[in-house]
Amino acid sequence: MEQYINFKEKQDFSKLKEVGGQIRNGKIAIFPTETVYGIGTNGLDGKAVEKIYEIKRRTKDHPINLLVSDIKMVEMVAKDITELEYKLMQKFFPGPFTIILKRNKSVVPDVLTANKDTVGVRMPQGEIARKLVEYAKVPIATPSANITGKPSATNVKDIFEEFKDKVDYIIDGGECEIGIASTIVQVIDEKIYILRQGSITKEQLEKETGKIVTIL
Repeated sequence: MEQYINFKEKQDFSKLKEVGGQIRNGKIAIFPTETVYGIGTNGLDGKAVEKIYEIKRRTKDHPINLLVSDIKMVEMVAKDITELEYKLMQKFFPGPFTIILKRNKSVVPDVLTANKDTVGVRMPQGEIARKLVEYAKVPIATPSANITGKPSATNVKDIFEEFKDKVDYIIDGGECEIGIASTIVQVIDEKIYILRQGSITKEQLEKETGKIVTIL
């Protein structure tokens, strides 16, 4: 590990700028989001994404979602975005909400999506995660920072020993605010489906969209 950064007390964003630049170059960082801690790298760099799979011991048939900093970044990695999908992003971005969209295959590597035609995107609410994506200037491939099969971490002490020799940076932002993974949603034929339940509920989605939401 090149650097442990304590962000619990002093908010020195110049350090995040350095980490963001290194993520763009394919380095790997652990950092907090409002949901759980994530392990991230340049989501457009297939070789860097492969390292994430190896570190997590994650099989490559499980896609990894992207963190984005704005809608322009969404439009870079996705295509044919519908009015309903835009509405969902307008209502629930930034926040603990991941939406599955059609992938722009010319930009997003196959390894990230397990060769699927879709890609999951989320705009995090947590300031550290948002700033990292802004400074990286690329979407960050970010699954939860845990070995596959183990619980997701909500603070650094739960994962430090496991990952300290496997990643380039660990950013300690204290306890995560929400503590459970994001709600994952996909729109199919103008119908909304929840693929994973998180803190954003079926009732919230129905209230904001006026549509019936199905939990799969």
